[in-house]
Amino acid sequence: MNPLCSPRKSLLAGLICIGFSVGAAAQGNNPANSSSAKADNAANASATANGNASSLSSQDRTFMHKAALGGMTEVKLGNIAQQNAQSDAVKQFGERMVQDHSKANDELKKVASKKGVQLPTSLDTKHQQDVDRLQAKKGAAFDEAYMDHMVKDHKKDIGEFKQEAQAGHDADVKGFASHTLPTLQQHLHLAQSTNAQIEARGGSQGTQTSDRGANGQTVARAPRADRN
Repeated sequence: MNPLCSPRKSLLAGLICIGFSVGAAAQGNNPANSSSAKADNAANASATANGNASSLSSQDRTFMHKAALGGMTEVKLGNIAQQNAQSDAVKQFGERMVQDHSKANDELKKVASKKGVQLPTSLDTKHQQDVDRLQAKKGAAFDEAYMDHMVKDHKKDIGEFKQEAQAGHDADVKGFASHTLPTLQQHLHLAQSTNAQIEARGGSQGTQTSDRGANGQTVARAPRADRN
């Protein structure tokens, strides 16, 4: 029992005790106080989310930004390859790029959502110029330009993904880089072999050549006329 409320105390002490009790009850039932508590909770939750984003290093953020742009570009170019390519091997390569990079893009979006990072949703000027340049080409000209670009681009990507996997700071971002790296290495190997076939086809005039598609099947090609 509160000593102030003891029957042995003065009437004044009793009144003080009653006043404290009423004040405490009023404080707890005040709607304004309840709203304030909710606002504080929301602010704390927001601070936690922002903290996830701000905890990422500039290296991790830059990597995620580049990976998102590169992934979107690969999907766009892969779709173009299936329409503009002459070689069945190049068309199959483009289809493989769409499948693998769409999957990787989705995985990166999950990591970004977890970290509170906003990824780009459209291509920047540089990547859009690459898309426009290749989209303007058709047939054999597209095959040569696209596969040459794929070899160079995947070499660059592998270097960036290796750097993040080895020296990144955030475990989830590093994990994405490490998990995706073997797929990029497979892409480079396939791009190099397909590019070699395209170059050999261009060098053999009036003879029958063959392409090996992304699924490993050999596709016979008819003799080509001399190119201007």
